[in-house]
Amino acid sequence: MGKLTFVTGNKAYSSWSLRPWLALKHCGTAFEEIVVPLYVPGYKEKLLAHSVAGKVPVLKHDAHVIWDSLAICEYLAEQFPESRLWPDNPLARAEARSVSAEMHSGFPVIRQAMPFNCRATGRHVPRTAELETEIARVQMIWRSCRERYGQHGPWLFGDFSIADAMYIPVTLRFVTYGVALDAIGRNYLETVQAHAPVRDWIASAKQETAVIESSEVGRVA
Repeated sequence: MGKLTFVTGNKAYSSWSLRPWLALKHCGTAFEEIVVPLYVPGYKEKLLAHSVAGKVPVLKHDAHVIWDSLAICEYLAEQFPESRLWPDNPLARAEARSVSAEMHSGFPVIRQAMPFNCRATGRHVPRTAELETEIARVQMIWRSCRERYGQHGPWLFGDFSIADAMYIPVTLRFVTYGVALDAIGRNYLETVQAHAPVRDWIASAKQETAVIESSEVGRVA
């Protein structure tokens, strides 16, 4: 099908890169991976060499470029239909697309208060009412999906889907910042932590030496 190249930021910090990377791994296809450390001298020029957006992630398919996380996932779903990255049932598929789009465009308080840092644990940040509302909404989504589709498997819609790729980074955020989860949330977290690609990503993140100070919040002195 031609050459696939995936451009990612630091694995410790780039939640947007993790999402389509998980979809790529689920497809089981070979791809070249290029890691561009972010917020260091010259990083923007390196990214602009791959995409006019100058951001990660980027998927290059031969000479074609896709530069948005959800767009990359959608492209992979079309290119690898056998991977079933969306549920087969039309109504479940519409719901999976809805919760994925909500994550793609929403939860700004979680993103700001709890920067993605998958190699860190034991972090603590102020828990404002706005933050608690967004955390509750995430768990509400998980609970609704698992109660309706859990009989088909351990993921949000039974089988692994783009919805899981979109929500796994926030799951790892909850680990970093010690968010207490309800029973369904804890079970989903266990599924995420046992997933081999997630474990591989975190292992690679722990090998990185670069530090982005703005993402190193909540450290205990």
